[in-house]
Amino acid sequence: MTTHARHLQNKILGCLYGQALGDAFAMPSQVHPDDTERSFGWLDSWQDAPDDHIVHAGLPAGRITDDSEQAFSIAAAVIEAGGVTLDAVVHGLVSWYDRVGGDDSPYVGPSTRRGINALKAGGDPRTTGLWGDTNGAPMRIAPIGLLYPGDILAAVADAVIVCMPTHYTQPAVSGASAVAAAVAAAMLDGITLEVVLDAGWKGAQLGRAKGRPWFGCLVDFKIDQALDIAASGEDDRTRLRRLFEEVGTTLNVPETVGAAFGLLAMGNGDPKRTAILAANLSGDADTIGAIACAMAGTYAGFDAIPAADVAVLENDDVFRSYDVRGIAAGLETLIHRSFS
Repeated sequence: MTTHARHLQNKILGCLYGQALGDAFAMPSQVHPDDTERSFGWLDSWQDAPDDHIVHAGLPAGRITDDSEQAFSIAAAVIEAGGVTLDAVVHGLVSWYDRVGGDDSPYVGPSTRRGINALKAGGDPRTTGLWGDTNGAPMRIAPIGLLYPGDILAAVADAVIVCMPTHYTQPAVSGASAVAAAVAAAMLDGITLEVVLDAGWKGAQLGRAKGRPWFGCLVDFKIDQALDIAASGEDDRTRLRRLFEEVGTTLNVPETVGAAFGLLAMGNGDPKRTAILAANLSGDADTIGAIACAMAGTYAGFDAIPAADVAVLENDDVFRSYDVRGIAAGLETLIHRSFS
């Protein structure tokens, strides 16, 4: 294997396994930091979801959620189609929805459910996402950024396509574009974390020119706010509480994406540290963790994820069902094809 091929594999697997790591590790986190602390103390080990969890009750330690499942399903559909197309995105989303019994699943987000039901009723995928303003768009976009090492403009262009069927509002497109751009930048060898963070900020600005005008503050404003908190020099608990209270951790896209970039900076790009921070942040921690750790995993590479944590993920039936290493190989083929 050439050095270049090894580099690509390390980055791609880092992103995909990083996404799953942040998702599954933060899955048991409660909606408020006080509740997470009462349940676990400082959450730094794999745990089952608490019985009183409002969404994840009954899920075992190491279980990924819809955040990773949608990302993997869309990536698999894009690989099958030979590239990012609107039809491929629709296929990836609808096949995932049917696989998990979306009509009866408590895990399907409101914008995703609305958009997919409209698609299944025969709606035009160019208009079914015009009401989608929640964080499903950025949570599933990271694999798309992998396709364009260093090319932020191309990553944003395809992020727009992926958003269209369910999340075609300005905040959602801006948030997804920020993540895709950061991942694209992180694919480069020898890149600094500052460059990755700046690429995400630029992606947010580029993406907000697309989609239906919608309510809410700017994604890049929330990224700036979160990065200021991350750089404050305060202890981890204080900074996490400030992210929770000042940036926010709800399904709102600017909050989700801003918090994810804050965690990425706090964790200094290390996937496991970022996952631990996400778990203790609370709120929609699995989604924020999935986004932050997908970026961290791309930046630091698969080799930076502890082997014991890889084993936990690969022990999970849901994770195994997606053949993540096969998806990584397919994405690598698409990258080589685009540069040949």
